[in-house]
Amino acid sequence: MPVVDIPGSKSITARALFLAAAADGVTTLVRPLRSDDTEGFAEGLARLGYRVGRTPDSWQIDGRPQGPAVVEADVYCRDGATTARFLPTLAAAGHGTYRFDASPQMRRRPLAPLSSALRDLGVDLRHEEREGHHPLTVAAAGVEGGEVTLDAGQSSQYLTALLLLGPLTRKGLRITVTDLVSVPYVEITIAMMRAFGVEVAREGDAFVVPPGGYRATTYAVEPDASTASYFFAAAAVTGGEVTVPGLGQGALQGDLGFVDVLRRMGAEVSVGAEATTVRGTGELRGVTVNMRDISDTMPTLAAIAPFASGPVRIEDVANTRVKECDRLEACAENLRRLGVEVATGPDWIEIRPGAPLAGGAEITSYGDHRIVMSFAVTGLRVPGISFDDPGCVRKTFPGFHEEFGALRARL
Repeated sequence: MPVVDIPGSKSITARALFLAAAADGVTTLVRPLRSDDTEGFAEGLARLGYRVGRTPDSWQIDGRPQGPAVVEADVYCRDGATTARFLPTLAAAGHGTYRFDASPQMRRRPLAPLSSALRDLGVDLRHEEREGHHPLTVAAAGVEGGEVTLDAGQSSQYLTALLLLGPLTRKGLRITVTDLVSVPYVEITIAMMRAFGVEVAREGDAFVVPPGGYRATTYAVEPDASTASYFFAAAAVTGGEVTVPGLGQGALQGDLGFVDVLRRMGAEVSVGAEATTVRGTGELRGVTVNMRDISDTMPTLAAIAPFASGPVRIEDVANTRVKECDRLEACAENLRRLGVEVATGPDWIEIRPGAPLAGGAEITSYGDHRIVMSFAVTGLRVPGISFDDPGCVRKTFPGFHEEFGALRARL
């Protein structure tokens, strides 16, 4: 029975870095993810004057409740959406002038709802080129707090950024949300804020965050559930069995719900106290599934859909069009390249199995780590699949190809 050691969660590591930087005292993060995104976040903290110490299995961050230690900084956010959205919000609580820029890919991704909410809270924030996109400059003078309305229908990260900011404001925050996607990621944020000493209240469509700051702690980062989806899917399509330790009952990440989709399709799934196991049964049924709350695993399902006995329809995933690439169309185009019949709409994709799959196709990654990792699973059943940019997996899992190759050999 292959046991796969998945690296730490990107989402949890990014939130933990923000919380540690904002907390009063020294926080130790145990087994954080070491990838391009999280290293970029840690580098950004260092540029803002926070001390980040590293050992092979942990990071230590000296918190500064009063904000950045420098009064002027230029921060490059690389490709990281959490870095590009969370760090300007953190800097707003300090005092100084802070400029943020990002890669061309990240510059294309939207920021406007968060920028508007910060401006409504009195933050002096200016987009230097295209409104609602990086680069931007924050002239920070602390944040008073109060009430704000937010549209988080494109990304839950907008809401997470404001929730994390709340305890650093003078009055706290009451955030009324008009639309919200990827709710489980907000639940991760609230659970982690609790671990750092802050309790968020929910009142209908409003989130109420008290002032008072965070307290430092030691925080263990659980394995990344989105990354685990590729290994669980590998078991389902090969008839093999995969166990991922560290992801079990009580896991914070909603993306572990991907195994419920595999169960509906015919795989056997066991979620224990400390681990989750998926075993393929030789059957994959067609399914219609709403993936609004676990949309990062949409490409994983799309990549194994050709092996189902009936159509696979994935609904309510419009937000996947504004990720690292338009993931809906990226999946559709690559599946068509393999000879699969695919239809798409504004927020859905339907994959119709039946046609013989073409081998020897090069998958276009669009620079998106999740496209590469998803279609690596397809490659377990289709010979000759290659990638135009296999190295883009360094964003979240630099050792993916080695780990997946080892699993392939064991399966």
